[in-house]
Amino acid sequence: MPYLFTSESVSEGHPDKVADQISDALIDYFLAYDPASKVACETLVTTGQVVLAGEVKSEAYLDVQDIAREVIRKIGYTKSEYMFEANSCGILSAIHEQSPDINQGVVRRKKEDQGAGDQGMMFGYATNETDNYMPLPLELAHLLLRELSTIRKEGKVMTYLRPDAKSQVTIEYSDDNKPQRIDTIVVSTQHDDFDKDAKMLKKIEDDIINIVVPRITKKLPKRVQKLFGNDIKYHINPTGKFVIGGPHGDTGLTGRKIIVDTYGGKGAHGGGAFSGKDPSKVDRSAAYATRHIAKNLVAAGVCDEVLVQVAYAIGVAQPVGLYVNTYGTSKVKENDGEIAKRVAKIFDMRPYFIEQRFSLRTPIYAETAAYGHMGRESKVVEKIFNKGKASEKKVKVELFPWEKLDHVDQVKKAFKLS
Repeated sequence: MPYLFTSESVSEGHPDKVADQISDALIDYFLAYDPASKVACETLVTTGQVVLAGEVKSEAYLDVQDIAREVIRKIGYTKSEYMFEANSCGILSAIHEQSPDINQGVVRRKKEDQGAGDQGMMFGYATNETDNYMPLPLELAHLLLRELSTIRKEGKVMTYLRPDAKSQVTIEYSDDNKPQRIDTIVVSTQHDDFDKDAKMLKKIEDDIINIVVPRITKKLPKRVQKLFGNDIKYHINPTGKFVIGGPHGDTGLTGRKIIVDTYGGKGAHGGGAFSGKDPSKVDRSAAYATRHIAKNLVAAGVCDEVLVQVAYAIGVAQPVGLYVNTYGTSKVKENDGEIAKRVAKIFDMRPYFIEQRFSLRTPIYAETAAYGHMGRESKVVEKIFNKGKASEKKVKVELFPWEKLDHVDQVKKAFKLS
């Protein structure tokens, strides 16, 4: 029987994402100036206020206020009427030194014996329903908001847009789990205040349907374009006005959008957030590593869909378990347990080797903090820190390295696939 599945996304101006982006900007700055930094940084944002808290062990000294303001400015909170503005908001730092109890569990005499920064389980997921091996509902939800952000920053049309926004996409799937059509699209976007609310709300709805949706459909493959039928149900700003938004409308906290950050509810999630954590925290690094495994397994033709779980004990290098679920889509003779054993031989899941595999001690995290950590394009860029200051530093890094299909040949060889 056909069924509906829904995923949501939030924009870079959503209060929780503002917090994530500040936390990850701090991670990048620490790693740019001291790659050995150990950081766990949480951010709270509310009306006119930013609070930074967490634990750090680093040789780098940062102007955390300046970094936070730079992030807020880049997002677009630059007007006093937003009640949260880059130049005027108060910033309180309560960052202190990392606990030696935690540090002793991670640091080892031999680097390869580095222990996991915490206990827990992490999941990676991949499916062949999209070209980037991501669930389609989440991919479309992200695309809607990225396009909305691009339009806002271009400033040519929809000039009433403000930074905060949310989207949601519901897709009908067939019995054999294939996308059949888009059932519902929900978009709520913050906007300027207007005298004639009903007329303006109608214009926002028309602009989403006639400007934003066509712009994203042009970027999609033909098989996905066909899912955009004439019977899509649209809910645009369904509560009415959305003038008060961002940190003034809701308090934002680091790590509250973990499903948006991953697979939109598909697969599973171990519960650990990513942003604000250096790569010794396996909540982050092992989640990237399991995504890498899952994507390479599907791309190699082992299965059409897969969930990979890894679990750790704090301070212990070797995972306590590796689990694979192909949801009955396996194309090889081995069962899922046997697939997991073979995967464990191909991919070294000790924390030090995960860090090395993806060069995770480089400043690559600010870009992950909005529109998903998975399914993004892996590319090399040059980043500049403290631009124009005496301490200016340029660093060439590879973004989203866990998205590379660099183990497909190894996987095919291991499973005897042509």
